[in-house]
Amino acid sequence: MVRKGIAVVLVLLCIAFSASCEEYWMPKRSREAFRILVEDLVQAVESPDPEDVEQIQRDLEVIRGIREADYVIARAVAEHWEKVYLNPYSLILDQEEGAVERLRETGVSDSDMHAFVVLGYALQNGGMTDELKGRCRAAAVAAQAFPSAILVCSGGATGSNNPKNHTEAGLMREYLISEFGIDPGRIFIDEQAMTTVENAVYTFRILREKQIRSLTLVTSDYHQKWGQVVYNLMAAISGQEYDYCPELVGNFCFETSGKHGPSDARAAAGQVTRMLGLSKKQTGK
Repeated sequence: MVRKGIAVVLVLLCIAFSASCEEYWMPKRSREAFRILVEDLVQAVESPDPEDVEQIQRDLEVIRGIREADYVIARAVAEHWEKVYLNPYSLILDQEEGAVERLRETGVSDSDMHAFVVLGYALQNGGMTDELKGRCRAAAVAAQAFPSAILVCSGGATGSNNPKNHTEAGLMREYLISEFGIDPGRIFIDEQAMTTVENAVYTFRILREKQIRSLTLVTSDYHQKWGQVVYNLMAAISGQEYDYCPELVGNFCFETSGKHGPSDARAAAGQVTRMLGLSKKQTGK
């Protein structure tokens, strides 16, 4: 009953992601096996059991028996899921003492082959919210500490009252330049993304074009884990499709002072489902 309930949620979530984006194609048998894997990943977070890890490994072996390429993707999802959801995972908050040193310890280096990918937040009346400004502040701290790295800002024209179609990424770029003095030549923008999935799809096009070797996500604290899952999956897909798989290094967060978002494990699962092609278009339902 628990698994059936999770499956219903996942189907509803994947239908909700109606934006057109690149999806990883796989045969029907793999899709069904992936559905079970994703359900078990969510269950391991919401109803932990000592046998969860063994069950996930069994799910992976089933996928491996169907197609090796799909197993590579599945293993990337499961291993990163275990890292951020099933084990202690420390978030680095931009205003905490020693934040930059902690970021260095994760492996971030001052190189133009590293990118800080800054995820947007919905606009209000065509303008930036305090939360979006906070994400930019975090990005500025990182940019100033690693002056050779580039920044990639992602976010489209959001908000119901936005007559001039301002984009999150466009406003972020202006804010980083005007408020923090970031060199415009370091900032690249995606003005199309409307979801976290699309953030990943469109920013990866920029990262691939510039052959960036490593990246760090900059977003709000409650959004970081599911953003990590989505970007790690996008890296695995990119590795399969383009032989390009940059390393996801560390994290850097704007602290939202106790704000809680939706169940981020379920959000991450829904977006994994969408990216793996478990959608209306590919299931024929």
